[in-house]
Amino acid sequence: MSGTAGPDRDHEVAGLEARYAALRQAASSAGTEPGDVLEAAFTELEGAIELLGSFRSPPGPPAAPGHSQPPGTDTAERSLLRAVFQDAPVPLFLLARDGTVQRVNRSAGDLIGAKPGYATGRPFTALVGLPSRAAVNSQLTAVGRTGKPRRVRCSLVAADGLAPCELVIARVGLRGDQGEAAPLVIAVHDSPPREEPGTRKKRPAELTAVQAVTRRLDLVTAMARLLLENEGFSESRTLQRCARLIARELTAWVIVDMERRHRMRRQFAAGPDIPGLAELTSAVSAVDPPPGSIPCSVHESGRPALVAHADDTGVLGSSLDGEQLLTRLDATSVLSVPLADGDSRYGVLTLVRRAADGHFAVGDLALVQELGEQMALAIRVDRLFGRRSDTADALHASLLPRRWPGIPGVQIAATNLAATEDAAVGGDFYDVYQTPDGWGVAIGDVCGKGEEAAAVTAAARYAIRVLARRCADPGEVLAGANEIVLAEELSLDGGFVTANIAHLTWQDDKLRVVLGSAGHPAAALLRSDGAIRMMSGGGLPLGLFPDAEPATQELAMDAGDVLFLYTDGVAQARGPGNAYFQDRLADELTGLAGQAPEQLVASMRRALDKFSQGNLVDDVTMLVIRASPEAAGRDRRRPPRRRS
Repeated sequence: MSGTAGPDRDHEVAGLEARYAALRQAASSAGTEPGDVLEAAFTELEGAIELLGSFRSPPGPPAAPGHSQPPGTDTAERSLLRAVFQDAPVPLFLLARDGTVQRVNRSAGDLIGAKPGYATGRPFTALVGLPSRAAVNSQLTAVGRTGKPRRVRCSLVAADGLAPCELVIARVGLRGDQGEAAPLVIAVHDSPPREEPGTRKKRPAELTAVQAVTRRLDLVTAMARLLLENEGFSESRTLQRCARLIARELTAWVIVDMERRHRMRRQFAAGPDIPGLAELTSAVSAVDPPPGSIPCSVHESGRPALVAHADDTGVLGSSLDGEQLLTRLDATSVLSVPLADGDSRYGVLTLVRRAADGHFAVGDLALVQELGEQMALAIRVDRLFGRRSDTADALHASLLPRRWPGIPGVQIAATNLAATEDAAVGGDFYDVYQTPDGWGVAIGDVCGKGEEAAAVTAAARYAIRVLARRCADPGEVLAGANEIVLAEELSLDGGFVTANIAHLTWQDDKLRVVLGSAGHPAAALLRSDGAIRMMSGGGLPLGLFPDAEPATQELAMDAGDVLFLYTDGVAQARGPGNAYFQDRLADELTGLAGQAPEQLVASMRRALDKFSQGNLVDDVTMLVIRASPEAAGRDRRRPPRRRS
């Protein structure tokens, strides 16, 4: 160390500090051999002593220049040396002074499960298991500084897991090199033996390849089936199931990060079945990927990343306690692909594998890319259906009045329940509107579900509302609505719209009601004394025939009488023995005479739920109109007529 210049000394001190910090972290990490760390610490101590001695020693004379290679040297000797290096029966690594791999022979390539050129240019410590990296780095530095060979036990990350071995590190003395600038050579002892050429049994290798391909095909098939069986179009649930499937089949940690409001957010993490799984999963899931991490870089560029041997343990960021996630997971191999469908980028799928389970290869990258594309398509479909469902929900919600207008002498209550067998948006609607002579109420049902049914429902409802503002006859209003639905080609394929409307006016302390029916279930009149009268109903549904004539019927309601209107969901509700609620509707209503509309609706809901055991085969809508006894004898002014 004597004769070291000032800048070189600063570089040595900085390197010593970095290796010291690495040894400190390694000493507290699980899986680290205390003896190796202690040996490395003594090695660093020796180096520190020599470095301190150089501070008090005057710079020495420059080293004598090396002898140049005499001209005419036999190039065949170099070729022979290269051949000996390549075909040596033990794994050999040739390193630059800074620890970067310069050459790897065939045996070393077989050991790490990659072609010899793969390791070139990478730090040698990237090929070493995490617990031993700090100790190996210290020994490399010591050999480069002193020139004395050293041995260190560690594990190299191979294709199928960790390969325990002993490294023999030495400095190569080549003519023309100047001391510490000479490269290092590492020979690997106690490594798995490499099969001699011609002695390898082909059949087992072929079977292994076939098994690997079969397993990949099985994984792709299982993923496709999982996505196709996705019920409810839940993006989060789908991604979680996919992640668990991949983690189990590829023996890796699977991390899913999604873009939310132009930032990458961690959705969840799933890991292989190992001790401490829950704790590690929580540590990974608790933090978002930081800028510059592999997931963020992959999302920004749209290109996948494969780091078979990660030399930078900060590529995934740190946990909440500051420990680097890659170190926390005891992992050395990272594979990350974008979740993109060609038009949009939704997030990133990242796989992390522990050294004991081997490292990722190019074949794994191709497989995970295909899985990522499948997941992206599922996200696209989920969001598309979600938007359509939200649109239909909003449209359907607009068809159900949030509050009733004040109708003199009339109390109104209504309820709407979605079917339990099919959660899609239904076609039930109800409405309250003004007529030239008073007020009108409407209730209807569209044959069908979903966005199209909601659109037809809206058309029928607003057609009735607009026509009724100028026409007091319910029959003419329904006939006009039928013409509009047919003219605009709004009816569903093979579907139709049924409706009942009731126009209300007060005459001599009686509420005059004119009913119009277009193929809808007949209304029920509940007298205040409990007597029941079922209306005749009739008529043809809207949207089927141009000459359909709605049926009309007139009745008078006294104070306390109730008109009960409902949809098919009430009539067709099934109970024990396949009985229908329609058959007991009159009996249920009889016992509710005298109840306020809100109470009557609630009672009918309970009766329907008990009868059907909570299983509704169709949407249910109930509308109750009660002639208010408080309004009897009061001034019930009609709304002003509107001129044509």
